[in-house]
Amino acid sequence: MPIQLYHLIAFFVAACVVLWTTPIVKTIGIKSGRVDRPNERKVHQRPMVRLGGVAIFTGTIVALLIVWSLGGFGILPSTKEWEVWGVTLGGIAFFLIGLADDLFSLSPFLRLFIQVIVAGIVWQMGVHIDFLSIPFVGLIQLGWLSLPFTVIWLVGMANAINWIDGLDGLAAGVSGIAATVMLFVALSMQQPAAALIAAALAGGTLGFLRYNFNPAQIFMGDGGAYFIGFTLAGVGTIGLVKTAAVTAVLLPYLILAVPIVDMSAVILARLCQGKSPFSADKRHLHHRLLRAGLSHRFTVLFIYSLTLWVGTLALAFAGIPSGIAYACAGTSLLSYTSWQVWKHARS
Repeated sequence: MPIQLYHLIAFFVAACVVLWTTPIVKTIGIKSGRVDRPNERKVHQRPMVRLGGVAIFTGTIVALLIVWSLGGFGILPSTKEWEVWGVTLGGIAFFLIGLADDLFSLSPFLRLFIQVIVAGIVWQMGVHIDFLSIPFVGLIQLGWLSLPFTVIWLVGMANAINWIDGLDGLAAGVSGIAATVMLFVALSMQQPAAALIAAALAGGTLGFLRYNFNPAQIFMGDGGAYFIGFTLAGVGTIGLVKTAAVTAVLLPYLILAVPIVDMSAVILARLCQGKSPFSADKRHLHHRLLRAGLSHRFTVLFIYSLTLWVGTLALAFAGIPSGIAYACAGTSLLSYTSWQVWKHARS
């Protein structure tokens, strides 16, 4: 069977499982009273079930298990097999952390502590960043610094996706676009195992948009956001930054630039005002766009275009055929949406 067919199977199986299980999860959430209630900081106006991450997690894992049973992962070297298991098991652990928070409201510091422990274990399993790209210097070996850099990357991305999950369909769409770009980049770098995980995650997140795009019927919750963020970071680590090339090392940060920059800017602003980086507020990009007068849907679509733009830049940097054409198309789309944002803000 052609290797690309396994990636299609992973994508469509995950999407179909999510489409089938999400209504079931919604029904269970309503009956159990597990809903996210409106308040002054949140945008939604009525109680919403926030267990949609269960469906995304189930679809992704089921797709990977089916592909594994069909031989899609092939015979992996022991080091690569440990990397795949590290991303998979780490994703399960991060999902359970988020699910526990959805159900029992854990404190931010307890969540962070457990996440750091899990990320450290995953690092021991082979999911680690070995190189760092320094402008005008090139690549440097991290050595023992690999552990803190990897933990910050894995934990940071999990929380970055959770933080942008503030509007209907925003986190799922941004993650789906990023996972799709990672799929193609990983394939171009001869990393089919990482590409399979990306394909399953892309199918799960994009399938979830059927119920999560505005007006949303269900939210993914912390369980879904942590699982998606960690898995994206893990795929970027084992599939993109394992190659000792400046472009390869930079690609995952470019693909995920939107949630990274959003989280970094919010943390910096909070610290500059002497506030805790965990204090909730309305400093995120989507909050600012809403205040500028954009509609809920147009705000989400603009951030989609921004994510797609950096994704097409990554395709061009990765040397994918027609990558420059994709980047030009992405730039044109972003230019148009930015002009529309300017018009709305001015009026």
